[in-house]
Amino acid sequence: MGSEADRYPRRQFFHNNNLFFTLKMLFLLIFTNLVTIFIFSSLPFSLSSSDPPHTHLFLHQETISHLLQELNSTKSKLFDSYSLIADLHHKINSTNFLVRDLVIDIIRERKLSLPVDEEADFFGIPPTTASLSDELKLAILPHKLPLGYSPRMASDEIYPPIGAACLRFQKELAQYMTYDIGGECPMDDVFAQKLLLKGCEPLPRRRCHPKSPIGYVEPTPFPDSLWATPPDTSIIWDPYTCKSYQCLIDRKNFPGTVDCKDCFDLQGREKRRWLYDRGLDYGLDQVLQTKPAGTIRIGLDIGGGSGTFAARMRERNITIITSSMNLDGPFNSFIASRGLIPIHISVSQRLPFFESTLDIVHSMHILSNWIPDAMLDFALYDIYRVLRPGGLFWLDHFFCQGPQLNQTYAPMFDRIGFTKLRWTVGKKVDRGVDKNEWYLSALLEKPMT
Repeated sequence: MGSEADRYPRRQFFHNNNLFFTLKMLFLLIFTNLVTIFIFSSLPFSLSSSDPPHTHLFLHQETISHLLQELNSTKSKLFDSYSLIADLHHKINSTNFLVRDLVIDIIRERKLSLPVDEEADFFGIPPTTASLSDELKLAILPHKLPLGYSPRMASDEIYPPIGAACLRFQKELAQYMTYDIGGECPMDDVFAQKLLLKGCEPLPRRRCHPKSPIGYVEPTPFPDSLWATPPDTSIIWDPYTCKSYQCLIDRKNFPGTVDCKDCFDLQGREKRRWLYDRGLDYGLDQVLQTKPAGTIRIGLDIGGGSGTFAARMRERNITIITSSMNLDGPFNSFIASRGLIPIHISVSQRLPFFESTLDIVHSMHILSNWIPDAMLDFALYDIYRVLRPGGLFWLDHFFCQGPQLNQTYAPMFDRIGFTKLRWTVGKKVDRGVDKNEWYLSALLEKPMT
């Protein structure tokens, strides 16, 4: 606990300034009065050469008497001001104590309303770090810079990046950071991914080694790797229901709902994607023809499954980074085995690119009405941010209910500011016409200015 001046420096500064200004004005008033008395008492009045001397004396004494009366009046006002200032100071102190007690009561009430294991301040930061393990403290707490204060950072310490939501799940975070330093990491890929999907992104770094697959062999050389199924020994299968790539290929033949159910079968529907331009399905070459040849060079595929969009673009000398989650399948490992670049982030994370750097952003299915409207709005603005002027946003099979299309999503795209190059709407009928489900495919452009 600090002093009142420490807790309320701005209010104390304002109060001190007012007191200093009042005293300064009173001092100037008294000083000018004294100077006036001195002048009138030292120099005789010369009203007129014809006035008798006793008239000079009478006027001189009358002036002095008047000045003394003003001086006494000024002293009285000064004493009244001191009294008023003291009264105001007392009221300010009383108000400060009252505000402090109210803030303490509010914080206490907030803490009582939270579960014990989730007690946090207004920013989600634990009120104490005593319960954190040493490894977790090293991973999330600040570290002093070896060379001291850095003007570039405007600080003498650095915080490791960690998602704010991580601190909402302290037990899970402690479990994630429990391991033998320098040893083998726990097989907790599914557990870690659930933390990511709950907003604990990025996770803190760990000082352990992931388990290596047994019998690992070199990947298939490029460009054959783009359409080759990698050997089963290329990954660890422990986190997944299927224990081989053949199992992943065959699961399209079995009932059940699985994300990207057939996208590991590179000789099936994946082989035909984006080759033809019809209806909701835009052809890759037709999209590229909307821009001058060679100006689409780098981009991002959001939620790109097994990386086939990036593979098709790579065949056209275009580099695409594919974001994907490992939802009961080794999507990131599979993308990498094809000689493509995966990035393991969720759709809620800010895109890790500087503004106006990408030529194209593509997303199929992942951006849909399952995302809360506010979060989708942020995501679309982030896509707009990373696209260069004239860059393309290819929205591929955006899913929504009929009323949502014109009431919510079309106005949202217009508000963000994309230019519509293509806009195709089609009804989704695989679950029945009565469902009133719709797809939207659109080719949008970021304006040049």
